[in-house]
Amino acid sequence: MTSKIAVVGTGTGTAYDTEVLRGAELVVGGRRHLDAAALPRAAERVVLGPLAPALDIVEEYLGKERRVVVLASGDPGFFGVVRALAERFGPGRLDVRPGVSSVATAFARIGLPWDDAVVVSAHGRELRTAVNVCRARPKVAVLTGPGAGPAELAAALAGTCDDRMLVVASALGDPRHEHVERVTPAEAAARDWGSAVSVVLCLDEKRALGAVRTLAGPAPQPAGWALDEGAFTHRDSMITKFEVRALALARLGPGLGDLVWDVGAGSGSVAVECARLGAAVVAVEKTADGVERIRANAAAHQVDVAVVHGSAPGALLGLGDDPDAVFVGGGGRDLPAVVTACARRARRAVVVAMAALDRVPAAREALTAAGFTCDGVLLQSSRLAPLPGDVTRLAATNPVFLLWGVRPPASSEGVVQ
Repeated sequence: MTSKIAVVGTGTGTAYDTEVLRGAELVVGGRRHLDAAALPRAAERVVLGPLAPALDIVEEYLGKERRVVVLASGDPGFFGVVRALAERFGPGRLDVRPGVSSVATAFARIGLPWDDAVVVSAHGRELRTAVNVCRARPKVAVLTGPGAGPAELAAALAGTCDDRMLVVASALGDPRHEHVERVTPAEAAARDWGSAVSVVLCLDEKRALGAVRTLAGPAPQPAGWALDEGAFTHRDSMITKFEVRALALARLGPGLGDLVWDVGAGSGSVAVECARLGAAVVAVEKTADGVERIRANAAAHQVDVAVVHGSAPGALLGLGDDPDAVFVGGGGRDLPAVVTACARRARRAVVVAMAALDRVPAAREALTAAGFTCDGVLLQSSRLAPLPGDVTRLAATNPVFLLWGVRPPASSEGVVQ
């Protein structure tokens, strides 16, 4: 019979499976797991650091049909070591004994269900994805790591997510050292949390309970987008028409974990649509009444949009994180400077909507000068409109030129500052 690797999860209230440990000849795990387990004296111990050398030793033992046990935290199949083991040795070689995950334990400690929570890992990964998910969703669990702990997460959220509360859960399952604390982002950013943090929950406590769900995890994608203009409050039809919005959304590609800027946002229709599709969104608008309309439209559609009152390009200097994509819907005579400022920081794409054809060459030059590949289209549409006598005519909308620039993949990491 081919020997299997026993993968044992523990540390959040789940006891070690002593029967599995009793016959172990090789035990691999973090130092704290090895120290806490009653291991056979003859068993070789490998402290888990870099994964590849440990897997090589596991392979040697398996080749000799010797008994291997891997110790892990919580549920090792949930952002854990099971993936690496299955990729190397195949799922059929694994005997997984899951414990309670840190996410489930943290939510249990504060008495909240978590079937509607979004779980994102920042352990060994880019922190910005976790930050953007926290900005966009009311209930998020963040698995932290070195350089991506509560303080770093909170520092990125401070000032833009003042309605969020962080729950920092440390040493879950350890009766002597477990600690669960609610703090604001500003409070969390000023603390040294040490290395015992298990998970951080980021909550909008007004929406933390959530509605009854059928599907777990992130909210489903909206049933439709490019909503009719009537779905938004706007002034004198000053709103990006739904035909233009449809193509703009296709070129922006907003999704969960992304950050999108809507510059010259007006009513905020593009900003709201991007937020409905899961992105974290910052809307920049120069008029005070426009700022209020954006906030009202975001509230009406139950999405989070951070609104900055100011004129671009100057207002963009205070926006900390580089966006994945930018929509430019305003700018007037300053449009070339606005597009240039956005293109310098956009990681993936910039989309520009213009009614004045005279401004197209300068906007295109700004995109290509920043290293983007550029394309565009003039959108002209005629909508069905009723006439007396139960007949219909075609009513033309104003033509709009939509220009988009896409950063080539090879340069997407080298954003010009």
